[in-house]
Amino acid sequence: MAEQSDEDLLADLGVEIEAEPQRARSPQEERVLAGFEDIQRFVAEHGRMPCHAPEGDIFERLYAVRLRRLQGLTEWHDLLKPVDYQGLLPAPSLPPDGGAEEDDDAALLASLGIEEDASDLTTLRHVRSTAQKKAAEEIAQRDPCPDFDRFRPLFEAVQAELDAGVRETRPFEARSEIEVGRFFILNGQKAYVAEKGDEIRKDYDQTDARLRVIYDNGTQSDLLMRSLQRALHRDAAGRRITDPNAGPLFGSVQEDEDQRTGTIYVLSSLSDDPWIVERRDLFHKIGVTGGTVARRIADAENQPTFLMAGVKVERTYELMNITRSRFETLIHRVLEPARADIEIVDRFGRLIVPREWFLVPLFVVDSVIDAIVDGSVAGLQYDPKTAELVRVG
Repeated sequence: MAEQSDEDLLADLGVEIEAEPQRARSPQEERVLAGFEDIQRFVAEHGRMPCHAPEGDIFERLYAVRLRRLQGLTEWHDLLKPVDYQGLLPAPSLPPDGGAEEDDDAALLASLGIEEDASDLTTLRHVRSTAQKKAAEEIAQRDPCPDFDRFRPLFEAVQAELDAGVRETRPFEARSEIEVGRFFILNGQKAYVAEKGDEIRKDYDQTDARLRVIYDNGTQSDLLMRSLQRALHRDAAGRRITDPNAGPLFGSVQEDEDQRTGTIYVLSSLSDDPWIVERRDLFHKIGVTGGTVARRIADAENQPTFLMAGVKVERTYELMNITRSRFETLIHRVLEPARADIEIVDRFGRLIVPREWFLVPLFVVDSVIDAIVDGSVAGLQYDPKTAELVRVG
């Protein structure tokens, strides 16, 4: 009977033999191995060595530079030869690369956004952490917004209010600013918080909530409030768009005691009704709201006053210390001869007669506003035949 070794005897007894512990690799050795594995994966995938052709893929050129370095740095061969199953280290001649001169290594790596350290062949600087990538992916995961026509007028209204100085942009500060109906600027796009789910209780008594965020490019995302908060803080240009403020009244200087009393808005219809399409340049709704124009027109497609269709914001005028209903009445009186006589059936089959639509060009609306501001509106009325304001009586 053959003599059993100690290992065999221990195995028969069910005793596991502890493997001799291997020397732990240094972080630098781990990085060199990882960089070498990148080259091996390239060779396995493409069936050839990486080339340093100027027109080649930037990462292939990086692998070629890295491999040349490793072939020349013999102090790393003892580490790499045991895993070099493709025979990359004996420094075989690389395939011809068209005779192109090698770029300066630093310039090549700089084009990748990588800072090179001659003592560390595989360290990539300024590369985002896993947490940063995950947070960025949360924002980047967007889908087409199926009902964007509902939201397009909101973005147009906000832009008009920004242009008019009714709203402004400010740095994002706190999570409490993220509420339904608020607008933000994230990565150069306007973002609107359309929906907010129930609060979610998380660790350490922190709360969160799922949001539906609409972007002005017609996309949407379903993300957590804290994810939006982190994205706004990371974006150097991230901003919040303020609610309409008590701004100057038609260019006048605002005094401390002035109070905002409303906003006059002028809209055009996006209806595809042939009669409206033919008169779109003249067909305008002139109304007033005590809130924001964006919220007023948020559900235009389902409101008979908006003709059950989307609208486009053409003008907004901020009112200060003025009774908005009287201001609206005054504008409508001047434009009465151009009031459109229209009827529409709402969702419940009821016949509605909207009274705020006029067949009048925008420059005339501007003239009426100017006349009210300078006090010359008394006795003025719009003449549809001449498209001018005329004095009557």
